[in-house]
Amino acid sequence: MGLKTKSSYREIPIPDYVFEAILKERQVYERNKNRRKREFQDMDYICCSNYGKARSKGFHCRYYKQLLAENGLPDIRWHDLRSTYCTLLLKEAFNPKAVWKLMGHAKELITMDVYADNKGIIADGVPEIEEYMKELLPNLREIESFKKELLEIVVDVKEFLPDAG
Repeated sequence: MGLKTKSSYREIPIPDYVFEAILKERQVYERNKNRRKREFQDMDYICCSNYGKARSKGFHCRYYKQLLAENGLPDIRWHDLRSTYCTLLLKEAFNPKAVWKLMGHAKELITMDVYADNKGIIADGVPEIEEYMKELLPNLREIESFKKELLEIVVDVKEFLPDAG
């Protein structure tokens, strides 16, 4: 199943701990693939069942809802996080074109039309999320330092993907 539009295909920055978690899950994937050669459905999902099948929406939802509760965050739908993220970026005066690209919308107009008018709604309705996002969003001084750090990262994939050579 493909994505909706050409602009949906994009690269997004992720924190190191997320990348490390993905690499660990890939190791589990490879172990399961080797252990269950006949039954394993190699669909190249990273977070999947022991037999390679995609997890159900409900499987991940349970952990997401638990995470919200443990952190004192409101019980909101997963997709609302995407909307909140976009709204908060615009509220914090991030470049609308950059936000449009991050969101993967077909046109900048969609981003501005849907989210720019709603800046106050989510911030006023869910202040806990706004404070949480402020902790996660890098300030302008940190961005340059972060870019420099990223350019210096070298990962030996052989450790995580035994077939890579």
